[in-house]
Amino acid sequence: MTQLPTRLTRRAALSAAVGIGAMLSPLARAQSDAGWPNRPIKIIVPFPAGVGVDVVVRTIAGRLGDRLGQAVVIDNKPGAGGNIGIEQAARSPGDGYTLLATSSNFTANPSLYQKVNFDPIKDFSPVVGLIRTPAVLVVPADSPSRTVDELLARIRATPGGLAYASGGNGSIAHFAGELFKMGNKIEGLHIPYRGAPDIFTSLLSQQTHYAFPVLVSAIALVKSGKLRALAVTSPKRNPFLPDVPTLHEASKAGFDIESENGLVATAGTPPAIINRLNLEIVRILKDPAVSGPLETGAFEVVASAPEVYGAKLRIEVAKYAEVVRVSGARVD
Repeated sequence: MTQLPTRLTRRAALSAAVGIGAMLSPLARAQSDAGWPNRPIKIIVPFPAGVGVDVVVRTIAGRLGDRLGQAVVIDNKPGAGGNIGIEQAARSPGDGYTLLATSSNFTANPSLYQKVNFDPIKDFSPVVGLIRTPAVLVVPADSPSRTVDELLARIRATPGGLAYASGGNGSIAHFAGELFKMGNKIEGLHIPYRGAPDIFTSLLSQQTHYAFPVLVSAIALVKSGKLRALAVTSPKRNPFLPDVPTLHEASKAGFDIESENGLVATAGTPPAIINRLNLEIVRILKDPAVSGPLETGAFEVVASAPEVYGAKLRIEVAKYAEVVRVSGARVD
């Protein structure tokens, strides 16, 4: 008659099974990774359909789906300055089937909001930098300020400074405005609006006096002569406005700030999947059929490696945290 296992032998068997499982898990994970993707991939866009980052991601999604052999679907999750969509992505499994489209809110919100339920560095793995565009310091075409120094002189001569417009708390225009005030030790009133169209309406109606919209949204008004560009916030001059100096050239307190969109995956996503995604997306971005229209629209195609984009995200987190600390800018 076969004896029933004793407690000791059962424990030994369990330990052996666990050990075998541990040895097999890398193999099982490799096999799982090798079979990826075997179902649709979702890209969460934490903003409404039609905004800049949404348009860029939709340009890529169909081509990426063709390359991977699976549908790539866009899931717009706007709300709370992007936090709703970002937090949903942070809670998703790290299996390569959920990606997040990023903007400045991704790295700024942890400092700007009193509490968010995500960490942009710990909860996510960078995949690729997509595109970027600088901010541009603009004033109305009939403004007496023709240079940055002339604008600064007006601000200093006005009690309380001048009002500047932004597309909302935490936007690139907001942080650029605060950096401008901090670096030049000036005062000024921040007027947040809902987006770029409201910025331009306020400038043209002289409700505000200057602003730092992203170049891609402002270039048509600059080219048409309705707005005057005083400086760009990129490290070098922009090819679309070659005669406009950088803030470093135009001011003793210059700074760099650009709006960069990218893609991240949930932390724990296997490196093999990250690398495959990066490879395919970079190939898509370097296709002239994709890069041409983007660059014509005043975007710069980045197409960076995961580690390069990760380093960029860490720099932005630290930069925005410092701006919030010094300026006291908060949303709640």
